Order: sequence, then structure tokens, then C-alpha cells
Amino acid sequence: MPFIGEIFSQLKTAADSPVLREIRNGEFVGVTGGEMLELIRKARTFLAARGLKNGDRLGLLAANSVRWIALDLAAMAEGLIVVPLYFRQAPAELVAIIKDSTPSLVCCGDAGLRDGIRQSWAGPNWNEAPPHVLVDEVFAGGDGVALDRPQVRDDDAVTIIYTSGTSGEAKGVVLTAANVGFMLGCTSARLDLLMGGRIGQDSVFHYLPLSFCASWIAVLTFLLRGSLITLNTDLTKIAGDIIATAPHYFLNVPQLLERMRRGVDEQIAQKGGVAQAIYSRAKAARTRRKENRAQAGDAIWLWLAHVIVFPAIRKKMVGANLKALICGSAPLAPETQDYFSMLGIPVLQVYGLTETTGICTMDDPNYVVPGRVGPAVDGMEMSLGENEEIVVRGPNVFPGYWNRPQQTAEALRDGWFHTGDQGEKDVSGNWRIVGRLKNLIVLGSGHKIAPETIEDELLRHLPGAQHVVVVGNGRGYLAAIVTGSVSSEQVQAALDAASAALPHYKQVRAFCLRPEPFSIENGMLTANGKVKRDLISSLMKNEIEDMYRVKQAV
Repeated sequence: MPFIGEIFSQLKTAADSPVLREIRNGEFVGVTGGEMLELIRKARTFLAARGLKNGDRLGLLAANSVRWIALDLAAMAEGLIVVPLYFRQAPAELVAIIKDSTPSLVCCGDAGLRDGIRQSWAGPNWNEAPPHVLVDEVFAGGDGVALDRPQVRDDDAVTIIYTSGTSGEAKGVVLTAANVGFMLGCTSARLDLLMGGRIGQDSVFHYLPLSFCASWIAVLTFLLRGSLITLNTDLTKIAGDIIATAPHYFLNVPQLLERMRRGVDEQIAQKGGVAQAIYSRAKAARTRRKENRAQAGDAIWLWLAHVIVFPAIRKKMVGANLKALICGSAPLAPETQDYFSMLGIPVLQVYGLTETTGICTMDDPNYVVPGRVGPAVDGMEMSLGENEEIVVRGPNVFPGYWNRPQQTAEALRDGWFHTGDQGEKDVSGNWRIVGRLKNLIVLGSGHKIAPETIEDELLRHLPGAQHVVVVGNGRGYLAAIVTGSVSSEQVQAALDAASAALPHYKQVRAFCLRPEPFSIENGMLTANGKVKRDLISSLMKNEIEDMYRVKQAV
């Protein structure tokens, strides 16, 4: 049975139990399995009444909500292909996606989102846009219409998810019911390992946009497992919502974990006293231990912290039930992963791309190595190709890009999907992601450098920085653009510290500070927060040229 039928069966089993809820203004508003099925039935009725047929595309532009999930499941059950649209994305980019995917209907979360699309559509051609309705209209009526069982088959496309693309325009990644069904089995099995045979409903907190592949796969997995899913509806209230939910686990991006880490440091510093003394000494002791230069007394400070300070931090940060944080989307600094481990909070890393149904590797909860992203999931193959490029083959690999046969042929060769990521695998099968192949900087000297590792190292020395972007293609040396609350003196000190352990061609010789941060709103970040390197290089070409007028090549 395709995964949608399995989710419906699970919802029937939990007909009288809460399965999904939102936190709105501090209050839980939720539905039982039976109420969720009724929402799905209403949405299916609405879609059927609109005359939509198997294979038609449905645009879904809305923030996370119970209704978003109900409409998504209803559309797939009706044989439609859902095109999720990120509600924070620039309207002009959304219009480009809508024009490319040609949906028969676009469902908007509110009038503001609909009007944004309307204003960005090219002038008088708004009449050529697909019909739009508000999500509230979908659930307004339609009682009494009987519907058949889910119409989706394993080889049917169920979604087109547009990759943000760090360079170039976004491409639509087609995923089939078979892709998704395979992945749900993998993710659920890994969560079984994490929960260690615990009986009862998992409690899961979720805040990442449902329009992102890994986030969507996670929520489908939770539904299939019969978990109680709590959706955040206000990103400014994540910290309080986590405590109110007291989850067993939840999906994260590195940015949030870095923010949580800084938040603890700041609060402990403000509090001062014995707690600060124990905390700071324990952190220093942990660092010395990792660098094989432990001192007398280190064990005592760590023991005191584990008894007095760390339990209080855990309770205030993630609640009493947490088994692990799950992190993906971008590389997590090993120091941050180790920091949470020090607190007694495991962080499991996940690696994957939309083209691999969101996931290729997942940390084994019983064997986590900081800085690595775990072994490949069972049932798929993961290997290295030319230039240490990660290539993937298996049931999770997508069939192709929407209406882009040439780009599909370039990505899928001899049965392998070429990820464009560089990696390496240790003897235990745990993978490490080195960098993005197309981001490689080739200096005038011929040295090839992955900028990501250098950027991560500089950020480690610059806690006030928001982004560091290293440039230098075809140049004599590397330079860096730095955003955030940092001074020139702080950046120079970070460069000096990082350079000490780097060969000459990897050392950053010049930098510039940019007052305005990179953001999704100003178009410098992709929808999932990755820097758009080509665009940044283009828009900041004068600043980059200035960095190469001062110093000589090395």
C-alpha cells in the first residue's frame, strides 16, 4: 500500500487520540486522528469538485499548520502533484516557480500571500495566472460527498519540490510515491533505534517549513508512527514552545543550535556566581581534554557541572524528555555538536538532498562522531566519484527534474545521482561532507580549495559574525566577506588564529566588512538559508576588487 494509505490507516487507529496540534498565543489547538481525516475528506471533496484530475499540479503557499498537512495529504490522495511554495520566499521567485510548474490551482494561506503573487506577476498578465483560492475556502464546506480510496500508485509523482539553488534558477525535483514510501521506512527505523523500544506516543516538536523536503519527510514519518506532532506557528517563540512541548526529539538546522549555544553562554554570564564559575571551568576542561592536555582538577569541574549546572540547562533548554536533537540542511560545526554532547544532549546529523528524497545518511544513535553525518541509510548505495564527489544510487533517488531533460541527464548518469558534494568515509562507514564541488575555488596557482571548511573555521573564531564568504577564484590568494557584529580587529585576529594551522594557499589574506546582513529577504540567501555565492560575487564585485588591489599574490 502506498504511504498515503498507511498514514490514513494510522489516523483511523488514532481516531480519538490527539495527533497534531499548533501552538497559537501560548495555547495548544489540535486535532485527533478522526478530526484530521475529516479535514482531509473536506479538502479532497473541494479538489474533486474543482475538476482537478490525476497528474495536475497544485501549488500550496502557506505557513506551517494542521490544514497545510491535511491539504497536502488530500491532494496526493486525489492523485495530484503538490508544489509546496515557501511563504517567506520573494514573490518574484515564487512567480517563477508557478510559471515553471504550471499548477491548475494555487492555495494561499492568506490574502497577503495571494496579493504578493498578484503584484509580482508581470503587469496586465495577471489574468494568465492559475486560479488562486485561500486555504480557508478549501475547508469551508463540502460535507456529504463520498470519496474513493487514495488514488496514488507507487510510480506516481506526488510532489515537485523546487531546490533553492545557491547559483542559477531553482529546479523542480520530482518525487514519486515509491521514493517517499522507501524513505519513510528508513527514517522510522532510525527513530525506533533512538527511542529504544519505548512504548507509547512520541512527542515531537516541529518548526521547520513544510515546503522543505527533509522537513516534509520528517512530518510524514511522525504521522506514520502515530506521534503527537506540535507545530510552532511563531518563530520568535521557539524557545518557549520547546519547553511547553517537552519533545522526545525534533528536527533542527545548525543556525538554531548555534543560537541556543550562544543564548546559554549569555544567560550564564549574566547570572554569574557559582553557576558561571563551574560552567566556564567545565567548558575549558572539556576543551583541554579533547586536545590531550588535561590538567589536575579538570575532572572535578566536569563532575560538578554534570551534577549541578548541566541538568538545569537541559531542563530549561529542551525539557525533561529529550532523547536527541536531529540536525540537517547544512554542516554543523563539530564544536557545537560536541558542546551539546557535553551538556548531555545528543545531536544526530542527517545529510541529503531533495533529489535523494531529503536523506542519504543518518547518524546511528548508538555511535555518533562529531563532524560526521552518519552511515548511508539501508537499501541505498553511496560512493565517491571523480574529485571525491558523492554519488548515490537507490530507491530514494528522484526520477528527474521537472521539464529539464538535459539537467536530469547531467545529474543522473549510469544509474547514479551525482550530488555535487565532496565527501569522505571513515572505516566505520561514517561520512563527512567536505564541501560543494561547484563551490571549489581554483587559485591562479592551481590550488583547489573548498571554501566551506575555511568559512566554518573563521566563524568559530568570530562568534559575532553572521556569515563569512571566502572568494578567490582565479586570484593569487583568498579573501573573505564578513557580515555581522564584528570589528576589523576581531576579524584580523580570527584570520591570524585560523591561518596558523593552514597551508599558505588556504590562508585568507584580505577581508571586507559588510554592514547589511545576508538574508532571504534581500535575496542573498536561498530559501533554506544558504549563501548565493554567484550573486554575492556579482553584487559585491567592487568590494572584492578592492581586496585584491592592496595585497600581492602569494
